[in-house]
Amino acid sequence: MVITWYGHACFKIQSGDLVVAIDPFAKEIGLTPPRFRADIVMVTHGHSDHNNPSAIAGDPFVITGPGEYEVKGVNITGIGTYHDEKQGADRGLNTIYKIIMEGITVLHMGDFGEREARETTLEEVRDVDILMIPVGGVYTIDAASAQKIVRQIEPAFVIPMHYKIPGLKYALDGADEFLKGMGAGKAEPADRFTVKKKDIGEDRKTEMVVLKTA
Repeated sequence: MVITWYGHACFKIQSGDLVVAIDPFAKEIGLTPPRFRADIVMVTHGHSDHNNPSAIAGDPFVITGPGEYEVKGVNITGIGTYHDEKQGADRGLNTIYKIIMEGITVLHMGDFGEREARETTLEEVRDVDILMIPVGGVYTIDAASAQKIVRQIEPAFVIPMHYKIPGLKYALDGADEFLKGMGAGKAEPADRFTVKKKDIGEDRKTEMVVLKTA
């Protein structure tokens, strides 16, 4: 499995010829929209910085909300959550996606805005191997809440997302505070993250993975 980050909350996950895209964004956010072919596109919610599936080439199967899906051998569970701390009153709903590929479980949290994960949510996201979590605050959880949720879920790897990067028009916090709190303040960004099932140890010691934008 190869994971590439396109900035904000947008990722490409590739397994052989199979490609999954998550949260492709529109150009209005200041970043260049992703341009690649995919078989599956997942959208966590309707805001334009997460909902631009037309940027993705091919004829992908598009998923836009909660439910259970099996597409081309990929098992996907969409779980309803809130975009804010007021049960969606401010920013609406958000779907987090649990994706199982190559025997590896990936959890993408979209614009998760709850201060901590509810027990009902945790019951559905057990044994997460790779967690993609927003850390930039303002529109989502901040560094402190992200750290708490990482400790609730206990994944093998964490990829921070949705934080301030060059070109982004949104005034988010950077990732430094989150990484420092997780003991990874000097993490070196990588071009992509390549992982196999055998790379995930039984001890579930959480490691930070910081990615450059593609």
